[in-house]
Amino acid sequence: MPSERGGPDRTDDGRYVIVHGRRWRATDPDIPEDAAAALRSHLMAARRAVREAKRTEDAVALRRAREKVHRAKVALGERGEPWWEQPAPARARRWRDGLAWFDRPNGS
Repeated sequence: MPSERGGPDRTDDGRYVIVHGRRWRATDPDIPEDAAAALRSHLMAARRAVREAKRTEDAVALRRAREKVHRAKVALGERGEPWWEQPAPARARRWRDGLAWFDRPNGS
């Protein structure tokens, strides 16, 4: 099913996006756009940190960067317990906790 927002195609149930024929879990649609944008920003920064750590062969930085990628993806609902199986309060807590982790001193 083509995306209405101009992004990748989604499955009919909206739970997955299709990229180059491969199915990936979609971001939780109940995350407010400003929070989702902040989490995507953290995710992209973490992915850049992974690339840089690999380039410099820094194992400690790579571990740290991968943890940040994981935390951002969990907060977005793309990893961990499927967002469609969580009650609304747990879904809200998941993305709020993710933002709080990135916003704390030394968290990001």
